[in-house]
Amino acid sequence: MPLLEGINYGGEKTAVIFDIGAVYTKCGFAGETGPRCIIPSTVKGPKKGQEVNICRSTDEKELYDLLKSFFNKLYFRHLLVNPKERRVVVVESVFCPTVFRDTLAKVLFEHYQVPSVLFAPNHLVALFTLGIPSALVIDVGQKETQVLPVFEGVLLLKAWQALPVAGEAIEKNLEAQLLEGCNVKTAQSTDKPLSSLMVRCCFVTKLSRAKQMQAVAQGTGDTGQELTPPPGIDYPLDGSTVLHIAGKIRETACEVLFERDAEETSVATLLLEAIMKSPVDARKTLAENIIVIGGTSMLLGFKARLVEELRDLREKPRYKERLFVDAFKFHSPPGKENYVAWLGGAVFGALEVLASRSVTQEMYRADPVLPDWCTLHETEELDEKASLHKKMAATR
Repeated sequence: MPLLEGINYGGEKTAVIFDIGAVYTKCGFAGETGPRCIIPSTVKGPKKGQEVNICRSTDEKELYDLLKSFFNKLYFRHLLVNPKERRVVVVESVFCPTVFRDTLAKVLFEHYQVPSVLFAPNHLVALFTLGIPSALVIDVGQKETQVLPVFEGVLLLKAWQALPVAGEAIEKNLEAQLLEGCNVKTAQSTDKPLSSLMVRCCFVTKLSRAKQMQAVAQGTGDTGQELTPPPGIDYPLDGSTVLHIAGKIRETACEVLFERDAEETSVATLLLEAIMKSPVDARKTLAENIIVIGGTSMLLGFKARLVEELRDLREKPRYKERLFVDAFKFHSPPGKENYVAWLGGAVFGALEVLASRSVTQEMYRADPVLPDWCTLHETEELDEKASLHKKMAATR
């Protein structure tokens, strides 16, 4: 049973909150301070023993079967609740593929027969954890980094910025460096080449050191000055197999986030571009209310480096003459970055307004087209269609 069951209205049972990520899925109950479980977004596929990521399926029929199996595991193994008795809040990206969104709704309404579903944008619900109406939210996840301003509760979609650089890019960069210069030692004391490794021992270095390393790599720095690398570590793989990771690799693996590409874009420039595309009177507020979410942002030193990058870029001609922002201030949400969006959904799921903003079972049967978060008139139209559907059913 949820710990805070009593905060709901009308005697309803606590809503269930799902946040399906590209790598991990968070699930739990509304009103709680953290998800009940964080599990990989995978399920056994048609082939025996094969684990399939539900977010990577593009075939609608296959996706339906995968989601059906995945939610069976969530409901009956981890949450232990009857899906027919609880409303659902799905925390999603604003740019979630339509086929995934529609198929998920079909699974929840038709197979599990949930009472209602609310699809809530992760950038918006992150603000609920702090009780503020405006913020610049940066989501550094697995596939990409997205920046979206929220001003007075409204998503400024025209200022949206994204870059396909996040956790996956770090893993590829780390893997390339490890494969190039690292071997593993086994119990027989023989060195074997490495095939892959998870990111667990890397960190984001300071901007000053990053500039020095870049100058040395380009041959423009002081050749007589050597940078002392951080200490290497021994990473146990499986029992007696140990990988030694050089300190230089630990320090440089995450630089892919801040290296500017051919278009001079990086994770830091996304924030500045999003601010400049926002209304002038909202820029100061957004710069002083920055929220960082996403699992990749939990890397040691990430926030400190991001602040340094923003301050450094602010002095560049492109931004100095147009930005007019004195300071950048970051919020500290009451939870880890990887589940802040889920926590915002849990806060919203405990509110009385949840019922009026959700798509109910009757509304979905009347018209399976899902309305957007802020499209109130579409929700009203669905209410009318659902009411008409009930009257027609009663006269049959």
